[in-house]
Amino acid sequence: MNTLALKARLSVLGFLEFAVWGSYLTSLGAYLALNGLGENIAWFYAIQGVVSLFMPALIGIVADRWIQAQKTLSICHFIAGAFMLAAGIYGLLATELSAGILFTLYTVSVAFFMPTIGLSNSVAYSALDKAGLDSVKHFPPVRVFGTVGFICAMLFVNFTGYQNTAAQLVTSGILSFVMALYSLTMPKCAVNKGGGHKSLSEALGLKAFALFKKKDMAIFFIFSMLLGVSLQITNSFANPFIQSFGAIPEFADAWGVHNANALISISQVSETLCILLIPFFLRRYGIKTVMLMAMGAWVFRFGFFGLGNPGNGVWLFILSMIVYGVAFDFFNVSGSLYVDKKTTKDIRSSAQGLFMIMTNGIGATVGTLCAQAVINHNVYSKAPGLDQTEGWSTSWMIFAGYAAVVAILFIFIFHEHDSHKTTEKEIKTAEDTPDDAI
Repeated sequence: MNTLALKARLSVLGFLEFAVWGSYLTSLGAYLALNGLGENIAWFYAIQGVVSLFMPALIGIVADRWIQAQKTLSICHFIAGAFMLAAGIYGLLATELSAGILFTLYTVSVAFFMPTIGLSNSVAYSALDKAGLDSVKHFPPVRVFGTVGFICAMLFVNFTGYQNTAAQLVTSGILSFVMALYSLTMPKCAVNKGGGHKSLSEALGLKAFALFKKKDMAIFFIFSMLLGVSLQITNSFANPFIQSFGAIPEFADAWGVHNANALISISQVSETLCILLIPFFLRRYGIKTVMLMAMGAWVFRFGFFGLGNPGNGVWLFILSMIVYGVAFDFFNVSGSLYVDKKTTKDIRSSAQGLFMIMTNGIGATVGTLCAQAVINHNVYSKAPGLDQTEGWSTSWMIFAGYAAVVAILFIFIFHEHDSHKTTEKEIKTAEDTPDDAI
């Protein structure tokens, strides 16, 4: 198989992988809110962080030792698709939604979907390696199509009207089945049934917890968790927030109210573009400053939401979408580089896993649940209309204030004495780092 054909096949793999996720990640909150489950939105997003603490590692062990990665990927997508499709059909047929039934079906689906993100990467790395291609050079262009797939799925559910119905879950389930079949066409991946494989504790990243003995690393991981609190808040609540303006006559016919997902998709476009800026800022300012830029961007991300509206203030919403690329990418990429710089080869993978646990696991889970409590108090305790809109504005300002406090504490507590001396190797790594924004 020639290089172009292989890269095309892997691009389709990435496209489908993230289209499955993009079908519901930014619109599920709106569907729940419109069906009387607004006070439970956080649990549907927090469970992604909970299962991410252990499922990717456990499924990874299966793929490493017993079942080829492309087959494991297929099995996981088949199970995830079956339960997501069941959740979607239940949502379409039920006259009154039961949060328990919907959440159970959704949870099982998510538990098997989250490991597929890493598995799809492994399949791509294996295929590129077999073809004698440098993954550092050839994987990023392939990975970009994952972001494209995510955006296309968002726009599809937006313009079909599925963003407000359980049809978005059906869409995700069907795409999972397509992905399950397509995965089986990928080049075979090797399994390691012999020695030399990781122990369960190593696979779960537990060995890396020894890094907490170092003061600078302990402080870094704590701030990773604190910043991770912000990660899923807008994914969970941005769509229902924007659509809530529909209860106010002045904004009822605004384009943004009826196309919230399309508006939010600007965030994903920004992610794709902002990663290209990281090498320049790392070279010019160093890791600490770049991470601080990300923290400041979170303040603006939330603040612009609090000040904007889908009418004459829609430009503030657009600014919020644009700064999201800096908020997400600058922290995740520079943070990953910092971890790589501070760890040895024997715990490098575990340390990266710990970074993900602290940010997307513990931080994002706690943050989403806490955000739900704030929004329940300020928004869902009030009647739809102006009162709820003001409650949303107050909530976004609270989140902005939290991000500002974290940034200020970071300035004074975190000290990386040589952070301004970013090496050429780190710059090269940043330039070739794939967009893991979604």
